[in-house]
Amino acid sequence: MSLFDEVLWPGGKFLGIEWHPWKVVGWAGNAVFTSRFLVQWYATEKQGRVVVPSLFWWFSLGGALLLLSYAALYQRDSVFVAAYAFSWIPYLRNLLIHHRTERDRPRCSSCASMGTAGDRYCARCGSAHTGPGAPKTNET
Repeated sequence: MSLFDEVLWPGGKFLGIEWHPWKVVGWAGNAVFTSRFLVQWYATEKQGRVVVPSLFWWFSLGGALLLLSYAALYQRDSVFVAAYAFSWIPYLRNLLIHHRTERDRPRCSSCASMGTAGDRYCARCGSAHTGPGAPKTNET
């Protein structure tokens, strides 16, 4: 038996783990939950400031729900269930806040670029913003 086989397939099991569908769910939950770190790191490096993109919250929500289902339906371990029973709530709330914020951003009437809440004019072309996020004016 080679060193490769001894490391990856000890006892004839991949990584020495007894694999079945619930193990795949548990490991997938760990992988999804952990990958949010890479998403946040990439976004922060790209922007040059701390950024938490919506994909971070999607991965948080997906990973937490996968791990909760693994804990509740397979492991049936009260400590593990308690760890994930309510962790999905702030992730879902942050996704809803993000959706509302994006929906309410003003849109340029000329070039269709998205502005920042409170901007009256487009930073790209100078035209007035329109839509639900555009500031109200007192002009008649």
